[in-house]
Amino acid sequence: MNYYISDLHLLHKNCIGFDERPFADLEEMHETILANWNRKVTNSDTVYILGDATLYGKKEDAIALVARMKGKKVLVRGNHDHIDDYRYQQLYEEICDYKEIQDGIDGKQYHLVLFHYPIFSWKNMGHGTILLYGHTHDSMEDTYYQECLRKMAEEECSRHIYECRPQAYNVGCMKPWMNYEPRSLKEILSFREKDEAGK
Repeated sequence: MNYYISDLHLLHKNCIGFDERPFADLEEMHETILANWNRKVTNSDTVYILGDATLYGKKEDAIALVARMKGKKVLVRGNHDHIDDYRYQQLYEEICDYKEIQDGIDGKQYHLVLFHYPIFSWKNMGHGTILLYGHTHDSMEDTYYQECLRKMAEEECSRHIYECRPQAYNVGCMKPWMNYEPRSLKEILSFREKDEAGK
């Protein structure tokens, strides 16, 4: 099973207030994220972390926390990810800046672009390829981004939109559909379907 998540911001005290995360302190946040993670993920699963796993400057603590997370971890680096410590690097199956993969749901294959940052054009965006991203947290910036993608499709202002509207999903851990745990592609798409049905 593949899972996805972004912007854990482990060891980043300011993110609790910035995101209005429902934790009294870092210890509570860490223990909740670890409990959610290890309850769901097995060591045969792969978790794609789309950036900002930990705060730079806390190497020993970062190594200790990430080492407790089950599964094969792939880090798609964000702006807070500094990986100069070899011991930290060894906790990941792969570290990259951008990744393209396929994932399946009930026998149907989906093409995915994995990137920390939201972008307006990605490979085959008009043919169903899905962008999973983070970085913008639960913010007005993210709301504007999603609104812009919607308008691009409605007004046919992009030469890259052909068969379907762009699909880009924020997998930041603080988003309501993520709720501080890694999610499968099926779970992520299911949330979008429910959200669309409620409009």
